[in-house]
Amino acid sequence: MKISTKNTIDASFSMASMTDIIFLLLLFLLITTSYSPKTLPIDLPLSTHERTEPVQVNVTVTAQPAYYVEGKRVAFNQLQNVLEDVLAKTSSKVVLLHMDKGLSIAHMVKVADIANQLGAAVSIATEFGKKR
Repeated sequence: MKISTKNTIDASFSMASMTDIIFLLLLFLLITTSYSPKTLPIDLPLSTHERTEPVQVNVTVTAQPAYYVEGKRVAFNQLQNVLEDVLAKTSSKVVLLHMDKGLSIAHMVKVADIANQLGAAVSIATEFGKKR
């Protein structure tokens, strides 16, 4: 006598629940990344210290070109010495380079080369979100 079973195993796999999960993750990421700390209105607590150490050293190159380290104008031939002094005073070894967009890439390479010789990493400051 043959015993028959009424329950059969279905080998197919439904992707409907997987797509729901991926859609919810995507929605969550889109919502959370649109908020940045700069746009949130918060009141920061007061500090007892007079000055905090900057995270990076700011170097600005204007359209003329004129070179500034932390807001103080510096001649190009003195840039390496001034950067070396400023980097020695900070624990961070990052140079944030602010350049006028009309300058050639050669000015950026010169400053980046000086920073790399001093053992600092170079980041380039850009504006975000502005359309032309």
